[in-house]
Amino acid sequence: MSLLLLVVSALHILILILLFVATLDKSWWILPGNHSLNLWKECVASLNQSEVWECRSVSEDGWLKAVQALMVLSLIFCCLSFMLFMFQLYTMRRGGLFYATGLCQFCTSLSVFSGALIYAMHVQEIHQARPSGGSFGYCFALAWVAFPLALASGLIYIHLRKRE
Repeated sequence: MSLLLLVVSALHILILILLFVATLDKSWWILPGNHSLNLWKECVASLNQSEVWECRSVSEDGWLKAVQALMVLSLIFCCLSFMLFMFQLYTMRRGGLFYATGLCQFCTSLSVFSGALIYAMHVQEIHQARPSGGSFGYCFALAWVAFPLALASGLIYIHLRKRE
């Protein structure tokens, strides 16, 4: 049982790390010339001075705001489910199931899926003011990797039963 709890906890922490990197790091969209954009700000070196960076919002598009909200919501659900798991682990009676933790992980997976899908479908609208071309960055891929892991984690939590 200890090994199973260790594996489930490690999987949950891996999902948290993937979600933090996917949400906060700067490579959701790669423009031609290897210039990358994240969900929050676009920072470029000033043409006049090489040591000065100009930062501005990536876009005011409503779809981008939805992706930002869903990715933050997925982080909140994932943190909440980990705290709930620890709470249930130490307070629940023997034989109990981790339904609440599993439900939170399903919400995490649904949020990440929705955010990544919206970004994939509306990326041209989000970046319409930029040069055409470009590709998805590694943060976008990390979000897609976190989705099935969170879904699997939710299933594991629902079937996990507390033992002595």
